[in-house]
Amino acid sequence: MMENTVQAAWEAPVVCRVEVDLPGWMEQLTGRSNWEVYGEEEDDGYMSFAMRQGRQQAEVTLYHNGYAIVDVDGRALFDGALTPDTSPCAHLSYYRADSGEQIVLN
Repeated sequence: MMENTVQAAWEAPVVCRVEVDLPGWMEQLTGRSNWEVYGEEEDDGYMSFAMRQGRQQAEVTLYHNGYAIVDVDGRALFDGALTPDTSPCAHLSYYRADSGEQIVLN
């Protein structure tokens, strides 16, 4: 009986939310601390952040599907899926799409 309940729970749509410590991630990627966000833009499919640290300029684009691109001074530093495996600054949370209830994984 328990097996069917668990299986039925995974048949419901699930939303994955990625949270990232942007200044911490930028420090991980560049080796330089004190990054600050000075602008942001949001679209239906992504959020983009303008960041700076001293004279360095960065653009961080986080797509709603978990993909991310980071450019610093026009040079690509990251282009791929943002997960806890690719950065300790990322945290994933899962929610039921119909109710918004958080799903806790063991």
